[in-house]
Amino acid sequence: MNAYPVRPVGPRLRLGRLFATPGALDALRTANASVGDLLTRHLRGDWGDLSDEDRKQNNLALEMGLRVLSCYVLSPNVKVWIITEWDRSMTTVLLPGDY
Repeated sequence: MNAYPVRPVGPRLRLGRLFATPGALDALRTANASVGDLLTRHLRGDWGDLSDEDRKQNNLALEMGLRVLSCYVLSPNVKVWIITEWDRSMTTVLLPGDY
């Protein structure tokens, strides 16, 4: 029996229109991180650096049509959030301080 849940390979939600704050784009550039890679992780249900409770909330949000949040650590002091709105009309890449 596998002790770890298997993540789905395909997308788990629609992103809608994509937006990013200037601060998030600068942080990604500085960290040499790919926004495309992070969006792919978000799409596949890899919520990044979240508590178990927040992961459960995201999984419930997929079923209930609620907002979904992922958090990815770019460096020890820099995190990027990706938020897909409840109606899946838009997804925003931002720094927590941009919220």
